[in-house]
Amino acid sequence: MTPDLMEQGARHFEEAQAKAAITGHTASGGRSAGFARLAAPVGEVDITHGRILYLEDVSVSFDGFKAINKLSLDIAPGELRCIIGPNGAGKTTMMDIITGKTRPNEGSVYFGSTINLLRYNEPQIAQMGIGRKFQKPTVFEKLTVFENLELALKTNKNVKSSMLFKLDSSQGDKLADILQTIHLSSQVTNLAGNLSHGQKQWLEIGMLLMQDPKLLLLDEPVAGMTDEETARTAELFLSLKGKHSLMVVEHDMSFIDTISDIVTVLCDGSVLAQGTLAEVQNDERVIEVYLGR
Repeated sequence: MTPDLMEQGARHFEEAQAKAAITGHTASGGRSAGFARLAAPVGEVDITHGRILYLEDVSVSFDGFKAINKLSLDIAPGELRCIIGPNGAGKTTMMDIITGKTRPNEGSVYFGSTINLLRYNEPQIAQMGIGRKFQKPTVFEKLTVFENLELALKTNKNVKSSMLFKLDSSQGDKLADILQTIHLSSQVTNLAGNLSHGQKQWLEIGMLLMQDPKLLLLDEPVAGMTDEETARTAELFLSLKGKHSLMVVEHDMSFIDTISDIVTVLCDGSVLAQGTLAEVQNDERVIEVYLGR
């Protein structure tokens, strides 16, 4: 088989896998894969190798500045991974690459074992099950909490369908469960614009959860929160752990201490250290470039 045909076959397989992740339908109609290959359940990302996200030797430069430099890391299904590092370490650029906002100059990025994320755009990647929350909350302030969550449902968004849409019982139950999870059941009829900063953050996380994400990327989620809001956010994240994979970029060490199992430290666009928070806090290299003495 020629290299061109091999590349064409690989592309067709990856596109079929991505379509399955989005629509729940495989090219084989949901049948198990042949050639003794283990197949992920219909509509699921292939995590048979125990990882939901892989980045390998990823690099990207902007006007000669290497923002990401041979970055390699991976995340397990259901894991809550914390990412720390000094400003300019490449944390936001890394999330831009995962979500399709930025294309690397080299390296590979896979969602599960088979979906090459570098072949898809931002909306397609979001549909596959990767949700991203930026530092500043983005909610519809003139809509109620309920309406924000309802709007976030995975439904047909054309005008006619939107006008005729009505929650069914399973969708209503799901919305109620998420309201409970994000601590906003008592605020359901309030306008989003009247919520506190922390509550808006929770609402946006709830909007992501309405889309059934497999992986959540969360950028400085507790910045600007009160101590009480930060504590409740830690409870929220721990409740999501295991059900979703989470990548949390944060500077608040006490918050990280509460939620983290594994901490990855980035510096100059690559992994400087990795381990428990105690281990990286005692790493001389991390102390030198980030934590200080």
